[in-house]
Amino acid sequence: MQQEAFIVVHEWLKQLWPEAEIDCHVVLALTCGSAAAFLALKWVSQKRIKKQIQDACKKRGHGLEKMEKAVQKFKQQNPSVQVAHILSLPLVELTEKLREESLSPESVLYAYMGKALTVNQEVNCVRHFIPECEQHLQKLKRHAEKGLLYGVPVSIKDHIGYKGHLSTCGFTVSLGILEEEDSVLVKVLKRQGANPFVITNVPQSLMTYDCSNPIFGQTANPLNHRKSPGGSSGGEGALIAGGGSILGFGTDVGGSIRLPSSFCGLCGLKPTGSRLSNLGVRGPVDGILSVTLSLGPMARDVDSLVLCMKALLCDDMFQLDPTVPPMLFNEEIYSSTAPLRIGYYDTDGYFLLPPCMRRAVHETRKLLQEAGHTLVHFTPPSVPYVMDELFIKGLFADGGSTLLAMFGKDIIDPSLKHQVNYLRIPNLVKKGLAKIIKPWFPRLANHLNALCGVRSVKSLWEQHDKVKAYCKKFVDEWRKCKLDVVLCPVLGPAFTLRYPGKLLAAVSSTMLYNVLNFPAGVVPVTTVTEDDEEELQQYQGQCGDPWDKKLKKAVEGTVGLPVAVQCVALPWQEELCLRFMKEVETLSCKRRGKTSI
Repeated sequence: MQQEAFIVVHEWLKQLWPEAEIDCHVVLALTCGSAAAFLALKWVSQKRIKKQIQDACKKRGHGLEKMEKAVQKFKQQNPSVQVAHILSLPLVELTEKLREESLSPESVLYAYMGKALTVNQEVNCVRHFIPECEQHLQKLKRHAEKGLLYGVPVSIKDHIGYKGHLSTCGFTVSLGILEEEDSVLVKVLKRQGANPFVITNVPQSLMTYDCSNPIFGQTANPLNHRKSPGGSSGGEGALIAGGGSILGFGTDVGGSIRLPSSFCGLCGLKPTGSRLSNLGVRGPVDGILSVTLSLGPMARDVDSLVLCMKALLCDDMFQLDPTVPPMLFNEEIYSSTAPLRIGYYDTDGYFLLPPCMRRAVHETRKLLQEAGHTLVHFTPPSVPYVMDELFIKGLFADGGSTLLAMFGKDIIDPSLKHQVNYLRIPNLVKKGLAKIIKPWFPRLANHLNALCGVRSVKSLWEQHDKVKAYCKKFVDEWRKCKLDVVLCPVLGPAFTLRYPGKLLAAVSSTMLYNVLNFPAGVVPVTTVTEDDEEELQQYQGQCGDPWDKKLKKAVEGTVGLPVAVQCVALPWQEELCLRFMKEVETLSCKRRGKTSI
C-alpha cells in the first residue's frame, strides 16, 4: 500500500514539474511524512472528541445527581405525598387537580422527576436535567392566571431549544454551543403553565428511527430492553412509556414522532408542518423543502394530545411566530359525532408490514364499520415513486455531503455505520452498483440512485415541482373517494436494537405523510399475539429480497408488545385527525374491555 502511494506521488510530481529532477528518496520521505502527519492529526482529533464526550457525560451525571438530591429533599420534607397516585392520573384529570389546588405543582414535579430518574437508569432516555424547572415552578405559583397546562412537568426532545442548554442532534461538534433563547414551543409551554424538566436522548443525526449516539449511548425500549424505542424522538417515547413523563414533544420528518409512539405503545400526533412553530428547533441539516418537518406532542392517550393542542394553539403562539396560521383549536370539529367516510389500506405497495400491523388495520376497520362509519378501500398512488424520487432524493438532495461532513468530524455511532456507508459510496459507483443489482434487488437499486441526490439547482426546482404535482394527484384520489380521513398501518412492532439503521426504507408508511404534509397520528389498538408470531414465520414481504428478510428478523420476539394504527386527515385538519384518533382509541379500548380515558 505504501509503495503504491509512493509511486502515485512520484508520478504526480513528475507531471507537475517535468523539468525538475525528482529524487525518489525525497518523494518517499514526503509520502511517509504526510501519512504520519495524517494519522497523527486523526489521533489528536479522536482524543479531543473522546475528551468532549467524557466532559459531556460528566456534566450530565452531575445534573442527574442534582435532580436526585432535589427529589430526595422533597420526599423527606413531604413524606405524605402519594407519588403512585400522582403518576397514575391521566393528564386531563391531573390538570384539573392542579387548577383546583387539590394537588400542588411541587408534588407533581418531584413525583415525575423521581420516576424519570428510575426510568432513565433502566433505559438511558434522559439526556439532561433542566435545573431551571425549580425556579420556573416558583414563578408559576406567583402568577394569578393559570394556563391550560398549569403545573404539568413536560419533557422535550434534544434539539428543541431551551435557553442555556445544548441542542446536540447526537453530534459532538454541537457540545460547546448553548441555546441563546428558548424555542417558541418552550416559550408557549411556559406561558400555558407547563414546566419543561428534562431533555431526552436522540440518535446521532436524527436521520434514523433507532435512538443511539456516541455521546450519551443507546436508549432501550422500556417494554423490552432488547428492542428499540424508535426514533428519532426515541428518548421521548421511552420516557413517556416508562411513566417518567406525562407529556412530551418530538419532531417528525419521516416518522420520528409516530414510530416511537408505535414502538412504545403511545399516542402521537404529527401536525401539518406549520400548525405549531418550529422556530428554535435546531436540525443537523436545515433548508430541506421537499419533506416537511413537524413538531408535535406524544402522550399516553388521545385526550392528552387534544388538551396539549388546545393549549398551544393560542395567541402567544401566533404572535411569537407570525408564520403560524392564527387558527385556534376548533372544538366543534373535534366534538362532532357525525359518521365519517374513512378510506383504508393495509399495505402501501412498497414495504409489506408484518402480519400483526395489517391485522390491526382490519380489526379497527371492522370496529369502525360496526360503529356506523363508512369504510372505503383506498390505494395511495405511486408510493415506490414517492419513496425514492421525492422522499430520499429530497432528504439527501446533496447526496448526503452535509451529513457526511458532520460525521467526518465525529465518531460514528455503531447503529448508523450501515447507513453512513451507503452515503460514502461515490455517486458513479452507486449508479454502477444500481445497474448491477437491479434485476434481483430493484428496491436497493432505486434507493442507491436516489441517494445520489440532485445534479443542479434546476433539478432541485424540478424535484420540488414533482412534490407539488404528487400532492395534487393524491388529493384528487382522496376527493374522488369522498373521504374524510384515512386509516392505514404504521411500521412496527418494535425493532430489535441496531436494525433500524439497516432498514431506512422501511419507513414508507410514515414518510408518505411528511412528503404530503398531512396531519397524521398513531394510536395503539392491540398487542402482538402468539398467532402473529407464527404467521410471521411465513412472511415473504413485498419482494422477497434481503430487506424483507431483515424486516422479518427485526420484528421477531415481540409477543405482548404494542401494535398501532395510523390515522390521517387533510392539511390543517388536526382537529378531525384527533377526533378520528379518539374514535379509534375508544372502540379499541371497549373491545379489549378497558375504559377509554
